[in-house]
Amino acid sequence: MSTIVFDTHHYIKELVSAGMPEKQAEVIASQQAKLINEALATKRDLRELELRMTTKIGAMIIALGAFLAAIKFFG
Repeated sequence: MSTIVFDTHHYIKELVSAGMPEKQAEVIASQQAKLINEALATKRDLRELELRMTTKIGAMIIALGAFLAAIKFFG
């Protein structure tokens, strides 16, 4: 999975300027960055997934065609 850039320093500054204690802001920013980097898919990730799915579906269609042809030929 690709990495998404998340500016934790800027995020912490925004939270602190809104009145949050700095230590609490640091923990929240750290957890937010971890969540973003581990759980979100990028456009590149989605394109790769689409390619894999298209390839597998294409292979299944070809296999089904071969199966139906074999049934017609041998049946």
